[in-house]
Amino acid sequence: MTLKKLVAGNWKMHGLSSDLDEIQSIATQAQRYPGVDVALCVPAILVERAARAVPGFAIGGQDVHHAEKGAHTGCTSASMLLDAGASLTIVGHSERRDAQREGDAEVQAKAHAALACGLNVILCVGESLQVREGGNAVRTVVDQLDASIPHDPTEEAELAIAYEPIWAIGTGKIPTMPEIAEMHAAIRNKLVERYGDAGASVRILYGGSVKASNAGEIFAIQDVDGALVGGASLKAADFIPIVAAAAG
Repeated sequence: MTLKKLVAGNWKMHGLSSDLDEIQSIATQAQRYPGVDVALCVPAILVERAARAVPGFAIGGQDVHHAEKGAHTGCTSASMLLDAGASLTIVGHSERRDAQREGDAEVQAKAHAALACGLNVILCVGESLQVREGGNAVRTVVDQLDASIPHDPTEEAELAIAYEPIWAIGTGKIPTMPEIAEMHAAIRNKLVERYGDAGASVRILYGGSVKASNAGEIFAIQDVDGALVGGASLKAADFIPIVAAAAG
């Protein structure tokens, strides 16, 4: 099954009001590629301003709390993101799994809460360099996926999976094309095992040092349905060529 590609930028802890012009530039140029879904996941404090600046363009959060409301200082609920104008959110990024010690159960709860509220979700999985070199990458990632995704598919919003080998994030290194193909095929098999036919329509993104020079080769791989892009999403000049590669 050929799925419409999704190219989402993760701005991480970058972005001030002075960067809204860059967001507008990305949104405007992305319109040249209607065959690709394009989104930017920005810091929580920028979500509302970005959504107002680029109406109709997908703006997302980078994390969400699993509770609807309550005594959770510094956290943001799914309904808050929606109210601010977001249409999607990332959950389970490796930087949060590591630095904030988020486990699979917490990631699963966040994904469930966001989807139930109507937010699309990009759920991240990936292995460390030690695991990759030990030959256990596929098993580790599939087990992480199995423990992190919601129990049942939802009709309220769309789930996408982002495979991001931790050792490739921001390093300029990426797996070989056969390694990416092997991982994405294993993820697809698990999604179909869990969700049946619905698992075939869950988009699987690749993330980790994606740039214009390698995007076309990566997007040509079966079951690579887009990309989650870090540093290269901060500037239209770097990001839009990746979108163009996704458009073919």
